Amino acid sequence: MAKAHRSNGTAGFPKELKLSNGRSVTVRLIESADKAGIIAFARSLPHDDLLFLRTDITEPEVVEDWLANVKKGNTATVIAESDGKIVGYGSVHTDQARWTRRVGEIRVQVAPAYRGSGLGRHLAAEIFKIGQERGLKKMAAMMTPDQAGARAAFDKLGFQVEALLQDWVIDRDGHPRDLLIMSYDMEGLSDQISV
Repeated sequence: MAKAHRSNGTAGFPKELKLSNGRSVTVRLIESADKAGIIAFARSLPHDDLLFLRTDITEPEVVEDWLANVKKGNTATVIAESDGKIVGYGSVHTDQARWTRRVGEIRVQVAPAYRGSGLGRHLAAEIFKIGQERGLKKMAAMMTPDQAGARAAFDKLGFQVEALLQDWVIDRDGHPRDLLIMSYDMEGLSDQISV
């Protein structure tokens, strides 16, 4: 029996999604030309959302690093567009350190006008598929405990709490925050995750 070939998760894009709020979006892989769109998207987010971004994607240099990691294969990102504007993204980031290279950190962000429409779940599902295709064995999500919406979304996807670290991170305003780490074991994922 031939061994299954693992792809890099690029098949099947772009795709059109109809959301529960009646809107349609195009989901596709991020490209270098999306730098300005990502920055505009990040800068349009409410201040409270920006407090919790793992990296400051309102800064051009940070977005350049992100896109460079996509090009190197260390990161995979899908974006959602509507009327030519980015309205959300899902990303999986891998650390190339030997002991954690089979773990991916998932990050999902959706514009306020698209929250509650199922877009975040769709983006997370696409990233899960890409993670599986890349051979990842575990997905992790990191957030502060007061990010109730994010916590609920990851609970719904079947993530489990791994750790709560006291005063582990500093937000953009310089305040210490606890860090909640949730994870999902990728084995058997395709039978459980659906949108």
